[in-house]
Amino acid sequence: MSDKVQPLTKHKSLAQELVDALGDRIRDGRLKVGDKLPSEAAIEAQYGVSRTVVREAISRLQAAGLVVTRHGIGTFIVGLNDNPTFKLSQEDFTTLKDVIAVLELRIGIEVEAASLAAMRRTDKNLKDIETSLKAIQAAIEAGQDAVAADFQFHLNIVRASQNPYYADLMVSLGTSIIPRARLEKGKSKPVAEEREAYLRKVNMEHESILNAIRNQDPEAARAAMRTHLTNSKERRRQMMS
Repeated sequence: MSDKVQPLTKHKSLAQELVDALGDRIRDGRLKVGDKLPSEAAIEAQYGVSRTVVREAISRLQAAGLVVTRHGIGTFIVGLNDNPTFKLSQEDFTTLKDVIAVLELRIGIEVEAASLAAMRRTDKNLKDIETSLKAIQAAIEAGQDAVAADFQFHLNIVRASQNPYYADLMVSLGTSIIPRARLEKGKSKPVAEEREAYLRKVNMEHESILNAIRNQDPEAARAAMRTHLTNSKERRRQMMS
C-alpha cells in the first residue's frame, strides 16, 4: 500500500468505498495472503477518512473473510476465501422471525461471553469497552444510529472473554447483527427526540453490562447482557408490528 491513492469521495458509503479499495488490492495481489494491513492511522492518512470509517471497513472485510484481526498484533490478509462460511447480511433481516432468530443466537453467544469477560478481562479490555461505549454516546449526540460503535462494543466484550472463538464468530456475523438502521427504514421516521430517547435507553443497558464487567461480577454481567438482548427482542417486535 505504498503507492499513492486518491482520497475517497462521498458518492457512496465511505466505509464501503474503503472496503472496495482494499478488496481490490487483495484481489489483484498488491496485498498478499499473510500481509499485515497498515495501522488504522496509516489507512486514515492514505485514504483521507476517519478512524470510525477505517474500523467499519475492517469489520466488513472481516465479515467477508478477507482479513482476520489478531488482537494486540494486527490485521492480516487471509485471501479471497472461496469456501462457504456462515455469515449474515442485511438481506437476512427481512422478517421479524429472522431478526428474533439472530437475537436468540446472540443470547446464546454473548450472555456467557459477558460472564467470562467479567472474570478474565484485562485493563486494556476494559478500556476498549469503555471507549466503544463513549463512541456510542458520541454517535447518539451527533444524531447518528451508532450501529458501528454498538457492534464494536459487543465485539470488545467477547474479546475480553479471552476465548478467540467467540470473537471469530462475532466477526463472521458482522455489523448486520445490529439491525437497528435496517428496521427503521420500513417505518415512518421517528422524531429526533424519540430516536435519541430510544438510543439513550439502549445505552443505559450497555452501561449496566460495562459496570458488571468493570466490577468483575460474572453473574451480574450475564444477567445484564441477557436483559439487554431480551429487551432488544421486544423492541424489534414493537418496531416491526
